[in-house]
Amino acid sequence: MSNILSREKDSKSPPLKAVTCLLVGAGIRGHGYAAYALYYPDKFKIVAVAEPRDFQRNQEKEQHKIDDKFCFKDWRAAAGKEKLADCVIICTVDREHKEPAVAFAKKGYHILLEKPMAVTEGDCREIVSTCKNNNVTLTVCHVLRYTPWVKKIKEIIDSGAIGDVVNIQHTEPVGFWHFAHSFVRGNWRNESLSANSLLAKCCHDVDLIKYWMGPKRCIAVSSFGGLAHFKKEDKPPGAASRCLDCPKEIQSSCPYSAKRLYLNSGRTGWPVSVLTDVPDIESITEALKTGPYGRCVYECDNDVMSHQVTNFQFEGGATASLTMMAFTKRLCEREVKVYGTKGEITCDAASLKTLKVFDFVTEQTTTEELGRESLGLLSGHGGADFHLVNSFVHALLEGRKDLVLTGADDTLGSHLLVFAAEKARKENQVVTINPDGSF
Repeated sequence: MSNILSREKDSKSPPLKAVTCLLVGAGIRGHGYAAYALYYPDKFKIVAVAEPRDFQRNQEKEQHKIDDKFCFKDWRAAAGKEKLADCVIICTVDREHKEPAVAFAKKGYHILLEKPMAVTEGDCREIVSTCKNNNVTLTVCHVLRYTPWVKKIKEIIDSGAIGDVVNIQHTEPVGFWHFAHSFVRGNWRNESLSANSLLAKCCHDVDLIKYWMGPKRCIAVSSFGGLAHFKKEDKPPGAASRCLDCPKEIQSSCPYSAKRLYLNSGRTGWPVSVLTDVPDIESITEALKTGPYGRCVYECDNDVMSHQVTNFQFEGGATASLTMMAFTKRLCEREVKVYGTKGEITCDAASLKTLKVFDFVTEQTTTEELGRESLGLLSGHGGADFHLVNSFVHALLEGRKDLVLTGADDTLGSHLLVFAAEKARKENQVVTINPDGSF
């Protein structure tokens, strides 16, 4: 097992001036990205934080030794100051991405922005235009583009080893309990409060399809989906409104029992850390008694799709399909098949990121084992979190925008495909995509 963090630390490269950073939103994602500064203090420093919650704000203050005067409860207070840092990491909730992104772009901050960029086409376009007008480097956290397995698929396609790509089949298995946690009880449960689940969960995956297809432009989209099972009519007879009040015989047969998922699972990190600042038995129990994560999954205000199929038509006739599915054993371990005129690629992200390439001429299969990396606090998304932040920091240190794989135009293009897919689903039609990305 390699340790890329130690490997980079041992590099003989001369020290570079550290990039300074303001962290806006110190939840799980922001806290994770900021951890890069702990491994590479000579390259990256968190010098200010804006976070309304005391525990999270103070955690960053102590971890990064931030001066009191650079700790803010509201990002607007930070934006009102003279420029505090070279860049800003924005990890607010989905519907609060646009306003700080625009404000900090106007101040000249380079931006690492959590996905989705924003929840409307207009807001996405405004962010992009503001960053361009102010010569700001925008990197959106479509982290999967930075993983070795994703880049290897791209390399194989671009090499011509499988000929012309004809079709891509991509599956995102969300995971039965993950969907219940995030999209039934959690922050992404209701479109009016956050975003549709295709945007919130799978803008990653739409972006990968676009990335692998290369210069081929998507010209049409269709999409179908639904909300299955997590509805009042599926509630077991006799079940309570809160899991801790549910009869034992119902609890024992319910896959989504909050008691099982949060109290009896043995987990202390995510997702339990979302419920309470200090994940001990007492605080978790109290959170389940009074908070949103203790609610019966059949009595929540969720309305986002639990499963969705989206189809893409590209120039020249190539096609792609994306399946998002809540009801899976796997937890976000993608399955990918790329079919070309000379061969095919299969990738199972659960099996150590193994790629298999079948050649139609030799009828032989080549296996590429990409291995594992030990990435500490930056292990999220199979190590993609590390590769994302590392690319962003080095793009700024070296003045190399080419290191940013998920910049303004590329991200806008894939977001527009998501918006088009949702229009197709809601209006039950095939949506035509114009050359400028509009539809």
